[in-house]
Amino acid sequence: MKGIKKNLTEEHLYLDFSHQVEGCIFPLHTSVTLFLLSYCDCKIFKVCLVLTAESTDISLLKNVLSQDVEVQIISRQELPPIVQNCCLPAVVERPDNFCRAGLAVVLRHIIQKSHEADPSKKEILELLGFKKTCLKACAEVSQWTRLCELTIPLAIENFLKESCDQHPTIPAEILQLEKKLSEPVRVHNDDKLRRQKLKQQKAAGAGPAPAQEKAKGQTHRQEALEELDSSFRSLELKVAFSKFTVQEDPAAPNREPSHIRRAGTSALPPLEHVFAEGLYFTLADLVLLPCIHHFLVIICRKLSERLVEFPLLAAWYQRVQEVPRVKTAASRCGIQFLRLPELPTTPSEQHPNVSETPGAEEHNDPSFIGGPRPTMTKLMEKGIEVMFSPHPCPAWTLDWNSLPAAVSPKEGKMSSDRALRKQQQLNNLVYVVTHQARPGDRIVDFCSGGGHVGIVLAHMLPSCQVTLIENKELSLIRAKKRSEELGLSNIWFIQANMEYFTGMFNIGVALHACGVATDMVIEQCIKTRASFVACPCCYGFVQNTSKFNFPKSEQFKKTLSYKEHMILCRFADQTAVQLPPQRRLTGREAVHVPGGSGSSKSCRRTWLLCSSDIHGARELLSQK
Repeated sequence: MKGIKKNLTEEHLYLDFSHQVEGCIFPLHTSVTLFLLSYCDCKIFKVCLVLTAESTDISLLKNVLSQDVEVQIISRQELPPIVQNCCLPAVVERPDNFCRAGLAVVLRHIIQKSHEADPSKKEILELLGFKKTCLKACAEVSQWTRLCELTIPLAIENFLKESCDQHPTIPAEILQLEKKLSEPVRVHNDDKLRRQKLKQQKAAGAGPAPAQEKAKGQTHRQEALEELDSSFRSLELKVAFSKFTVQEDPAAPNREPSHIRRAGTSALPPLEHVFAEGLYFTLADLVLLPCIHHFLVIICRKLSERLVEFPLLAAWYQRVQEVPRVKTAASRCGIQFLRLPELPTTPSEQHPNVSETPGAEEHNDPSFIGGPRPTMTKLMEKGIEVMFSPHPCPAWTLDWNSLPAAVSPKEGKMSSDRALRKQQQLNNLVYVVTHQARPGDRIVDFCSGGGHVGIVLAHMLPSCQVTLIENKELSLIRAKKRSEELGLSNIWFIQANMEYFTGMFNIGVALHACGVATDMVIEQCIKTRASFVACPCCYGFVQNTSKFNFPKSEQFKKTLSYKEHMILCRFADQTAVQLPPQRRLTGREAVHVPGGSGSSKSCRRTWLLCSSDIHGARELLSQK
């Protein structure tokens, strides 16, 4: 067929399989992945279902697998070594040294490879959304990615397990999704669309009315308002479905009337959800559809009276079915869509059990005084003072001139000034690791970027296995190219969030893992009882998340509030050479309040360089 590219790199797709019930393959990550393969009509992967220990009956699989997908059943022991260190789903390129792991990363890769195989399928690439960012941010950073990738599939799995009970509990995550569908939509150029909607409202005579007028005439105007509300939504529907139709006459829109152009932003009506992320059909819809389908099957069967609580979710479910190829893909995967009754859509109220990220809010403190100076004075009063110290060993310097050119960070596409600073950072980290490593050790470079640390270590420690873990695909591809130039055979590349790496290792390294990523690296190293060398950055991105609350150490908790700790973190980023000297000094002090100036703190074969909360790390170590 015209447009289809041949000779694509052979890749294997590995999916967990525990069991299947009523057209649903468990775990749900596998069902979602197979559904996307069917939607993309993708046949370029060799699909392997990996049996878990409890897997027994696979005779009914043919009823829920797409007939177009050839599937091989294997045991976990048959997985390539690199995949055995990762959570599934995972995709591996030959020769088995480049792995992509985790649901969001794998699904995005399937879309990219499907479009690469047949560039004429532009609608496939559009699943990645505006600037191709759909589900790109890792779950620890993006609440939306966490909801789609982790919490919704897991919550539905648990709900399905409980469905044998007479009254299973509605997952809080479903209530959260219903709430999100009621929130105003923000899209690129939404100001323009909202003005079009305002023009539509004005033409229909639905301008905002005084509160007393609404109260008097609400009963008489209810039917008219519902009719107008339907016409307002038609703008969103028209925009959303325009991507699925051929525009025969793409004429430029007429200039808006002056009263519409001059309307303030606050006077513009909000846009309503058509699909999960807003107006456009994206990968998020394909991830959620199998999950929500199986949830609604149980609701309709056992809790039909609760269906009215999810009018927006039900409307979304019906709407997604009208997207071209969705029904075909569903039927191939054994999904028989439900026909739901039309539900009244009333203004959504906050569900009582809906919770956002724990600890994400900033605590109100009426006695709080902003700025770094009052905060640092408070620390000094508790005996926590700034400490600057010289480099413990200036001789920690690599002979870069004797190393192959591809080892140098200058090969990583950066300016000469930045490459020099990177070399100076590598001098410290590489020296510590090379003097700690033993033959046969496994070393993991977390948040590896373009491999500036990992490639040097792999070159200098040929008897050790070095693994680079990075969420950004292009960075890892650059690192892989550099390693191939050096002929390195002791290096693996894993595109994944770091928590999807489950392998054992001896030494963990992280250079400039942003924000809470450094804390995640330290936590994973401590759990594995591995040595680690960490040099954090982007303190301004430190914030409470689903995993961490700050301050971490008991010493800081007794002294600083959350707001005060965040003040220190944000000022710790103010060290750039172009800033005024006094501001730079304040930034350096904020960095070095808890620890030493670049000096290593040894604790159980552990080093932490310039940590934002070394007390927390050492306390955590002492508990292990």
